[in-house]
Amino acid sequence: MTDQRPQPKTLPRRFYKEAAVSCVDGLWRIVLDDRPVRTPSKNLLATQYQSLAEQIAEEWAAQGDLIDPSTMPLTRLLNISIDNTPGAREALADELAKYAETDLVCHLAEGPKELRALQDAGWRPWREWAGKALDIVLVPVEGIIASPQPDASLAAAHAHATSLDDLRLTGLSWALALYGSAVLALAVEQGQLDALDAFDLSRIDETWQIAQWGEDEEAAEVVARRRADADAIGKLFAAIAP
Repeated sequence: MTDQRPQPKTLPRRFYKEAAVSCVDGLWRIVLDDRPVRTPSKNLLATQYQSLAEQIAEEWAAQGDLIDPSTMPLTRLLNISIDNTPGAREALADELAKYAETDLVCHLAEGPKELRALQDAGWRPWREWAGKALDIVLVPVEGIIASPQPDASLAAAHAHATSLDDLRLTGLSWALALYGSAVLALAVEQGQLDALDAFDLSRIDETWQIAQWGEDEEAAEVVARRRADADAIGKLFAAIAP
Protein backbone atom coordinates (compact mmCIF):
# COMPACT_ATOMS: atom_id res chain seq x y z
CA MET A 1 0.00 0.00 0.00
CA THR A 2 1.27 3.49 -0.83
CA ASP A 3 2.09 5.67 2.18
CA GLN A 4 -0.58 8.40 2.22
CA ARG A 5 0.96 10.43 5.02
CA PRO A 6 1.92 13.99 4.02
CA GLN A 7 5.60 14.20 3.19
CA PRO A 8 7.78 17.01 4.55
CA LYS A 9 8.29 19.83 2.09
CA THR A 10 11.77 19.86 0.61
CA LEU A 11 13.70 22.94 1.71
CA PRO A 12 15.58 24.91 -0.95
CA ARG A 13 19.35 24.71 -0.96
CA ARG A 14 21.34 27.77 -0.01
CA PHE A 15 22.42 29.48 -3.25
CA TYR A 16 24.42 32.44 -1.90
CA LYS A 17 27.60 33.03 0.06
CA GLU A 18 26.92 36.33 1.80
CA ALA A 19 23.89 38.22 3.08
CA ALA A 20 24.09 41.96 3.63
CA VAL A 21 22.08 45.19 3.42
CA SER A 22 22.19 48.06 0.95
CA CYS A 23 20.50 51.46 1.20
CA VAL A 24 18.86 52.69 -2.02
CA ASP A 25 16.62 55.76 -2.12
CA GLY A 26 16.19 55.72 1.65
CA LEU A 27 15.19 52.06 1.87
CA TRP A 28 17.36 49.28 3.26
CA ARG A 29 17.37 46.27 0.99
CA ILE A 30 18.45 42.75 1.95
CA VAL A 31 20.93 41.51 -0.64
CA LEU A 32 22.41 38.07 -1.25
CA ASP A 33 25.75 38.22 -3.04
CA ASP A 34 24.80 41.79 -4.04
CA ARG A 35 21.47 40.69 -5.52
CA PRO A 36 18.33 42.08 -3.83
CA VAL A 37 15.93 39.63 -2.19
CA ARG A 38 12.33 39.69 -3.33
CA THR A 39 9.15 38.78 -1.51
CA PRO A 40 6.93 35.85 -2.57
CA SER A 41 4.95 38.37 -4.68
CA LYS A 42 8.20 39.58 -6.31
CA ASN A 43 8.35 42.92 -4.50
CA LEU A 44 11.67 44.15 -3.17
CA LEU A 45 12.31 43.02 0.39
CA ALA A 46 13.19 46.41 1.84
CA THR A 47 12.44 48.61 4.84
CA GLN A 48 13.15 52.11 6.05
CA TYR A 49 14.61 50.67 9.27
CA GLN A 50 18.31 49.83 9.07
CA SER A 51 18.31 47.75 12.28
CA LEU A 52 15.47 45.57 11.03
CA ALA A 53 17.14 45.05 7.66
CA GLU A 54 20.38 44.05 9.38
CA GLN A 55 18.60 41.52 11.57
CA ILE A 56 16.86 40.04 8.54
CA ALA A 57 20.18 39.78 6.75
CA GLU A 58 21.49 37.93 9.81
CA GLU A 59 18.63 35.43 9.47
CA TRP A 60 19.71 34.74 5.89
CA ALA A 61 23.38 34.56 6.86
CA ALA A 62 22.61 32.05 9.62
CA GLN A 63 21.10 29.50 7.19
CA GLY A 64 23.01 26.30 6.63
CA ASP A 65 23.06 24.21 3.48
CA LEU A 66 19.25 24.48 3.34
CA ILE A 67 17.06 27.57 3.74
CA ASP A 68 14.47 27.02 6.47
CA PRO A 69 11.81 29.77 6.50
CA SER A 70 10.62 28.66 9.96
CA THR A 71 13.88 30.04 11.40
CA MET A 72 13.40 33.43 9.71
CA PRO A 73 10.45 35.12 11.48
CA LEU A 74 11.53 38.70 10.78
CA THR A 75 11.86 37.92 7.07
CA ARG A 76 8.34 36.49 7.16
CA LEU A 77 6.93 39.55 8.95
CA LEU A 78 8.46 41.98 6.48
CA ASN A 79 7.24 39.84 3.56
CA ILE A 80 3.69 39.92 4.93
CA SER A 81 3.80 43.68 5.56
CA ILE A 82 4.78 44.28 1.93
CA ASP A 83 2.71 41.66 0.10
CA ASN A 84 -0.43 41.17 2.20
CA THR A 85 -1.10 43.89 4.75
CA PRO A 86 -1.76 46.80 2.34
CA GLY A 87 -4.82 45.00 0.97
CA ALA A 88 -6.03 43.72 4.34
CA ARG A 89 -5.86 46.77 6.59
CA GLU A 90 -9.59 47.02 7.26
CA ALA A 91 -9.85 43.31 8.01
CA LEU A 92 -6.92 43.51 10.42
CA ALA A 93 -8.48 46.48 12.19
CA ASP A 94 -11.73 44.54 12.47
CA GLU A 95 -9.79 41.63 13.92
CA LEU A 96 -8.27 43.79 16.65
CA ALA A 97 -11.71 45.05 17.66
CA LYS A 98 -13.05 41.48 17.65
CA TYR A 99 -10.30 40.30 19.99
CA ALA A 100 -10.99 43.25 22.29
CA GLU A 101 -14.62 42.17 22.44
CA THR A 102 -13.63 38.80 23.97
CA ASP A 103 -10.19 39.68 25.34
CA LEU A 104 -8.27 37.04 27.27
CA VAL A 105 -7.42 39.48 30.06
CA CYS A 106 -11.12 40.12 30.69
CA HIS A 107 -12.02 36.48 31.42
CA LEU A 108 -11.30 35.74 35.07
CA ALA A 109 -11.59 32.29 36.57
CA GLU A 110 -14.39 31.59 39.02
CA GLY A 111 -11.83 29.58 40.97
CA PRO A 112 -9.61 28.41 42.48
CA LYS A 113 -8.75 31.59 44.31
CA GLU A 114 -5.02 31.20 43.75
CA LEU A 115 -5.49 31.22 39.97
CA ARG A 116 -7.90 34.14 40.18
CA ALA A 117 -5.31 36.09 42.19
CA LEU A 118 -2.63 35.44 39.58
CA GLN A 119 -4.94 36.58 36.78
CA ASP A 120 -5.96 39.71 38.64
CA ALA A 121 -2.37 40.66 39.48
CA GLY A 122 -1.15 40.02 35.95
CA TRP A 123 -4.00 41.38 33.85
CA ARG A 124 -5.64 44.22 35.79
CA PRO A 125 -2.74 46.69 35.29
CA TRP A 126 -2.85 46.22 31.52
CA ARG A 127 -6.63 46.57 31.30
CA GLU A 128 -6.25 49.83 33.20
CA TRP A 129 -3.39 50.92 30.95
CA ALA A 130 -5.44 50.28 27.79
CA GLY A 131 -8.26 52.42 29.17
CA LYS A 132 -6.01 55.32 30.12
CA ALA A 133 -3.61 55.26 27.17
CA LEU A 134 -5.86 54.23 24.28
CA ASP A 135 -9.44 54.78 25.52
CA ILE A 136 -10.02 51.04 25.23
CA VAL A 137 -11.96 50.46 28.44
CA LEU A 138 -12.82 46.77 28.82
CA VAL A 139 -15.06 45.15 31.41
CA PRO A 140 -13.83 41.95 33.14
CA VAL A 141 -16.15 38.99 33.64
CA GLU A 142 -16.05 35.67 35.45
CA GLY A 143 -15.91 32.54 33.31
CA ILE A 144 -15.80 32.02 29.55
CA ILE A 145 -19.09 33.68 28.57
CA ALA A 146 -18.29 37.05 27.01
CA SER A 147 -19.94 40.23 28.20
CA PRO A 148 -20.68 43.07 25.77
CA GLN A 149 -17.86 45.60 25.72
CA PRO A 150 -18.42 49.35 25.22
CA ASP A 151 -18.89 50.27 21.57
CA ALA A 152 -16.61 53.27 22.07
CA SER A 153 -13.79 50.98 23.22
CA LEU A 154 -14.13 48.70 20.21
CA ALA A 155 -14.19 51.75 17.93
CA ALA A 156 -11.04 53.06 19.62
CA ALA A 157 -9.28 49.74 19.02
CA HIS A 158 -10.30 49.79 15.35
CA ALA A 159 -9.17 53.40 14.93
CA HIS A 160 -5.80 52.68 16.53
CA ALA A 161 -5.16 49.80 14.15
CA THR A 162 -5.99 51.91 11.09
CA SER A 163 -3.59 54.62 12.31
CA LEU A 164 -0.58 52.27 12.09
CA ASP A 165 1.70 51.82 9.11
CA ASP A 166 1.73 48.46 7.35
CA LEU A 167 4.76 47.06 9.17
CA ARG A 168 3.57 48.00 12.64
CA LEU A 169 0.06 46.73 11.87
CA THR A 170 1.57 43.43 10.72
CA GLY A 171 3.46 43.04 13.99
CA LEU A 172 0.37 43.92 16.00
CA SER A 173 -1.71 41.34 14.13
CA TRP A 174 0.92 38.66 14.72
CA ALA A 175 1.06 39.52 18.43
CA LEU A 176 -2.71 39.46 18.60
CA ALA A 177 -2.91 35.90 17.34
CA LEU A 178 -0.05 34.77 19.57
CA TYR A 179 -1.33 36.26 22.82
CA GLY A 180 -5.06 35.95 22.22
CA SER A 181 -5.38 39.43 23.68
CA ALA A 182 -5.77 42.85 22.11
CA VAL A 183 -4.66 44.47 25.36
CA LEU A 184 -1.38 42.56 25.62
CA ALA A 185 -0.65 42.94 21.90
CA LEU A 186 -1.26 46.69 22.06
CA ALA A 187 0.94 47.08 25.15
CA VAL A 188 3.80 45.38 23.28
CA GLU A 189 3.20 47.39 20.11
CA GLN A 190 3.26 50.61 22.13
CA GLY A 191 6.53 49.67 23.84
CA GLN A 192 4.97 49.44 27.30
CA LEU A 193 5.34 45.68 27.81
CA ASP A 194 8.15 43.30 26.91
CA ALA A 195 7.05 40.78 24.27
CA LEU A 196 8.21 37.77 26.29
CA ASP A 197 6.59 39.09 29.46
CA ALA A 198 3.36 39.46 27.49
CA PHE A 199 3.70 35.86 26.36
CA ASP A 200 4.02 34.73 29.98
CA LEU A 201 0.98 36.80 30.94
CA SER A 202 -1.03 35.22 28.14
CA ARG A 203 -0.23 31.78 29.57
CA ILE A 204 -1.23 32.31 33.21
CA ASP A 205 -3.95 29.67 32.93
CA GLU A 206 -1.69 27.19 31.11
CA THR A 207 1.15 27.71 33.57
CA TRP A 208 -1.23 27.10 36.45
CA GLN A 209 -2.42 23.84 34.92
CA ILE A 210 1.17 22.70 34.31
CA ALA A 211 2.03 23.40 37.94
CA GLN A 212 -0.84 21.13 38.98
CA TRP A 213 -0.52 18.31 36.43
CA GLY A 214 2.80 18.66 34.67
CA GLU A 215 3.58 19.16 30.97
CA ASP A 216 4.34 16.62 28.26
CA GLU A 217 7.29 16.94 25.90
CA GLU A 218 5.22 17.68 22.80
CA ALA A 219 3.36 20.51 24.50
CA ALA A 220 6.65 21.95 25.75
CA GLU A 221 7.98 22.02 22.18
CA VAL A 222 4.91 23.93 21.00
CA VAL A 223 5.39 26.46 23.79
CA ALA A 224 9.06 26.86 22.86
CA ARG A 225 8.13 27.64 19.25
CA ARG A 226 5.49 30.14 20.33
CA ARG A 227 7.96 31.77 22.69
CA ALA A 228 10.42 32.15 19.81
CA ASP A 229 7.65 33.92 17.87
CA ALA A 230 7.13 36.27 20.81
CA ASP A 231 10.85 37.00 20.85
CA ALA A 232 10.67 37.88 17.14
CA ILE A 233 7.76 40.25 17.80
CA GLY A 234 9.84 41.99 20.45
CA LYS A 235 12.76 42.35 18.06
CA LEU A 236 10.50 43.79 15.37
CA PHE A 237 9.01 46.49 17.57
CA ALA A 238 12.42 47.32 19.07
CA ALA A 239 13.83 47.78 15.57
CA ILE A 240 11.05 50.12 14.45
CA ALA A 241 10.66 52.07 17.70
CA PRO A 242 10.41 55.86 17.18
